[in-house]
Amino acid sequence: MPLFTPSRKSMPAIDYVSIVKSALKDRRAMVFGTLASALGAGAAAFKTQSPVLYAIAGVFVLVTIFRYLDMTRFKVDDIAPTDVDTAAYWESRATAWGALVAFLYGSWCLASFLVVNDSVAELIAMSTTIAAMVGIATRNFGLDRLLTLQLAIACTLLSAGLLLKGDVYHLILAFMLLPMLVAMRFLAADVRNVLLSAVHGRVEASRLASELDTALDTMHHGLCMLDADGRIAVSNDRAEETFAGFVAGSWTGRPFSALLAAAAARGAIPQDAADELLALVSHGGPGKVILRLPQAQFCEVTVSSRGDRTVLLLEYITDRVRAEERINFMAHYDGLTGLSNRAHFTQRVEADLIARERDPRRSAALLMIVDIDDFKHVNDTLGHLVGDRLLVEVGERLRGALPEDALLARFGGDEFLVYRRVARDFDPCPSTSALIGTFKPGFSIMGEDIAINVSIGAVVSTTRSEDLDALLVKADLALYKAKAEGKAHAQIFHEELDTEYRYRQRLKAELRACVAAKGLSLAYQPLIDLRTRRVVACEALARWHHAELGTIPPSVFIPIAEETGLISDITRWVLETATRDCRTWPDEVSVSVNVSARDFRIGNVADLVHDALANSGLAAHRLEIEVTETALIEQRDAATKVLGLLAREGIGIALDDFGTGYSSLSYLQALPFTKLKIDRSFVADIATNPRSLKLLSNVAQLGKDIDLIVTAEGVETDAQLDLIEANTGIDQIQGYLFGVPLPRGKVAQIITRMGQSARPATRKQKQG
Repeated sequence: MPLFTPSRKSMPAIDYVSIVKSALKDRRAMVFGTLASALGAGAAAFKTQSPVLYAIAGVFVLVTIFRYLDMTRFKVDDIAPTDVDTAAYWESRATAWGALVAFLYGSWCLASFLVVNDSVAELIAMSTTIAAMVGIATRNFGLDRLLTLQLAIACTLLSAGLLLKGDVYHLILAFMLLPMLVAMRFLAADVRNVLLSAVHGRVEASRLASELDTALDTMHHGLCMLDADGRIAVSNDRAEETFAGFVAGSWTGRPFSALLAAAAARGAIPQDAADELLALVSHGGPGKVILRLPQAQFCEVTVSSRGDRTVLLLEYITDRVRAEERINFMAHYDGLTGLSNRAHFTQRVEADLIARERDPRRSAALLMIVDIDDFKHVNDTLGHLVGDRLLVEVGERLRGALPEDALLARFGGDEFLVYRRVARDFDPCPSTSALIGTFKPGFSIMGEDIAINVSIGAVVSTTRSEDLDALLVKADLALYKAKAEGKAHAQIFHEELDTEYRYRQRLKAELRACVAAKGLSLAYQPLIDLRTRRVVACEALARWHHAELGTIPPSVFIPIAEETGLISDITRWVLETATRDCRTWPDEVSVSVNVSARDFRIGNVADLVHDALANSGLAAHRLEIEVTETALIEQRDAATKVLGLLAREGIGIALDDFGTGYSSLSYLQALPFTKLKIDRSFVADIATNPRSLKLLSNVAQLGKDIDLIVTAEGVETDAQLDLIEANTGIDQIQGYLFGVPLPRGKVAQIITRMGQSARPATRKQKQG
């Protein structure tokens, strides 16, 4: 066939019209393909800052728009099956557009090789163009003139770019394009002939069967088709491998039920899964069954039917199952110690307390809070890296000292919780003393000998109606008493501990007075751009220094503020102060403010943000709101509404402490996050544990895959910084390596100093 013979002259009218319709009716494939090319050109332009590539990306977008508008005029139903003239008109328009698109791809390659001269830009242009050529061959196979013209234009310009590049490797690549062009054209012709032959039944049945077998056997998924009697009519090798042991070709005509029975008897699949699958097949679906295969592999079988045929599609989902298991682990277990986290512990204990109410033995419940004494001193003197490792070993020692039926969890910070059922006359003193004695031998961590003690607050409840919250309050009061008596001590709750409650009431009253008098202060911890080493943001952190009690940590007064409803007043003050302070910083530096679940519950978060921005004059894009997974769990609907509103106004939304709470990918999908802040527990031991580094990298990649800015918290050493930079896609870092939280004046000095030097060579330079 001559290269540019119109297709209308080389095939019957009905075939020609049908092929034109099929080539023009799918506008989505054209839009997605061309826009993807625009993104590729844009990415190359961004990397090289080339005006030419930016122009090419823009032309791709314009071509997409105008071509889409042109294709919308095409109405499939308006063309009769033999209306050759109308079909020829649309083929001509498609040919013109196709030639323009091919020229655009070729020009992109030519510009990348001769103007931009950047290897990455060349690779993007060449690979995208070749991919487009493959797409042309598969999409326009029926229109030979259009196909040949597009391939010739694109290949000619691409070859010209390679030839003009001049070196021997580019010359080789240029000459390799010619056979590829010929092969693509022949491939398209073959596909066209097969299609037309199939439409008119001119291909022998044996050749069609052979091609079908080839397609089935090269499928990544297994496929099995059953007839009306439940016998296997068609299957491929992948399906037979799933059920382990049958010789290829032996399935046809066999009852599927017999195959399942043989596979289950052999142990290839579990019997209960085989029964479930057989029941689903007998009803014709639709539905899915997950099979656990040998070597811990998983296969998902999708059952569907049409008429009297039932089709089974078998997909290996081992990677997906393992990913879900990892996500489930993150949702239920502490990322640092591997113990149950707060949400998981709460769920299990509350379930057991309900079951205890129905227990005829009338057992009691024991709850203990185990707190490491002076743990802050370990962090301050030896660093958080050692402190985190200590937490891991404390968890392991507790697990070894407790009975098997005890539930153990890390409740946050340096606190561990223990719950178990005991007899009503149980004396907890021997158990608490034994636990304290467990820590008499010290720890050797990273070359440091560390001696620690623990304090324990315990409560034994014989009251059936007492819930976990009540037990926690009592155990917490007992723990406070234990620490007040010199630490390394255990205290069993008794009613006299109500004095502890009065102390808490005092804090509530004095916090209210402090907030009213604006007696809190703000500290700022910088967030550093990993690439430029400049400060790009600062996190605002509230501080309370009590005249008599000293510094009250946020972990104490923030929960009190949430309980008393003061949190919104604190949030309002923090927003007003932080936005006002940020207004004095360079324009490229933003500020982030934490918002609690109670703020969302009250429902005035949007108003607080709007007032702060209006009063300070700060641009919306320079403010970022941080929320934790706990806040999302407690107030998901309210948070979704408010965060969506703020995000539309240009305010950044960050998910804070990712991995420490009830992590769920659904939050990342449903909420308009712009940043993912990975909890410091993921960073702690990356310098000594390759698995931790890999986990950190995977979590970072998760954020990058959904276009989030990724920040790593708790970066404390140069070794951690180097590993993060070399092995992850993390954008920003935060931690003591670049400074502790500082007052406004000092953090402004750091912003100025780090803005003058792009990449300090040493930690000493970083900290000044």
